[in-house]
Amino acid sequence: MSADHRFTRRALLAASSFALALAFGPAVQADTTKIKVGIIGGEDEAVWAVAAEQAKAAGLELELVVFNDYTQPNEALQRGEIDANAFQHGPYLDAQIAGNGYTITPVGLTAVWPIGLYSTKVDTVAELPDGAVVGVPNDPSNAGRALNLLQAQGLITLREDAGILATAADIVENPKNLDIKELDAGVVGRAIADLDAAVVNTDWALKSGLVPETDRIAQEAVEGNPYNNFIAVKTDRKDEPWVKDLVAAYQNEAVRAEFDKVYKGTGIAAY
Repeated sequence: MSADHRFTRRALLAASSFALALAFGPAVQADTTKIKVGIIGGEDEAVWAVAAEQAKAAGLELELVVFNDYTQPNEALQRGEIDANAFQHGPYLDAQIAGNGYTITPVGLTAVWPIGLYSTKVDTVAELPDGAVVGVPNDPSNAGRALNLLQAQGLITLREDAGILATAADIVENPKNLDIKELDAGVVGRAIADLDAAVVNTDWALKSGLVPETDRIAQEAVEGNPYNNFIAVKTDRKDEPWVKDLVAAYQNEAVRAEFDKVYKGTGIAAY
């Protein structure tokens, strides 16, 4: 082969490589591989940092957009400022959709922070005496969760249509004649000494000095829990290929290990 032919071949190969780079280069850097995920600042930042590392294997580059206000992530998602968010449960999203007309859809579960029934006076639900004084949070969402937990434990029966926003007025059977005391969610755990038992959100239980391992006598189920948190995207994007990869980047053992480390048992992986 002559020098001229070698030069011509090298030139053609170089030209072909340049053309391929032009043809395929933008696809490698396509916007769909760069995903902005809205989260709430705090412990979740460490958890999602691990998810971002896991996402790289699927060709996803995650940018974590941190919010400090729970009303902002859905608004940002609806406007297209982020591609996904992960901070909410079903009842919250339903209320946001009803109030704002959002077109947002859950695509994969993340975790749940089960509400629990705590007591420093008895060790089991069965030991609660007749006429026991039981504290529950007084805000609509948590009150409903509390009463449904009491029903799941066989302590009360609610009207069939009471739903997740049940109130004390929905109690139709109370065989132990429980005295239900409605208190602020931040107070009910601290009032445990004056109660036989109390239904307390996990974060408030810890702030009140309650220890799940020794003081919790019952808690919500994880499977089928309407308060499971999830990753959400715009409804018209839910079938895009990156969505499945994003969910997989979170739903794995590496992320679960970091979640358990950060939340120290206060939350439970829901996948």
